[in-house]
Amino acid sequence: MAATFHGLEHTAIASPNPKALAEWYVNHLGFHINFTYDVFFFVKAPNGSMLEIIPSDGDRAENKMKTPGIRHLAIALDDFDAGYADLKSKGVKFLAEPYENQGNRLVFFEDLDGNILHLIAREKPLP
Repeated sequence: MAATFHGLEHTAIASPNPKALAEWYVNHLGFHINFTYDVFFFVKAPNGSMLEIIPSDGDRAENKMKTPGIRHLAIALDDFDAGYADLKSKGVKFLAEPYENQGNRLVFFEDLDGNILHLIAREKPLP
């Protein structure tokens, strides 16, 4: 019998302060902490996607838009202007101004640890 691969269950982010980063996702993006053990935190978005935040070890490597590896987490939302204004009011560091691409509105920003995220409001969902 062949295994069925269902997709990503979660993505892990290593942080020097996992609790603080987990709380950032709660306070800034409306995620909730749905599971913890030891110093590991799982935060879950309203759409069910999850991040595991684990303790980091050592210094952070270069983190630019096209550095090899995972480059950003895209955060979907229904009201781009309201979401952007909310994050601005909370002092989030934006990497550029919002722009439109193929009918989609997006803006790149950083979380508490400098991981790159972006808001995206799609005119038409991906197939």
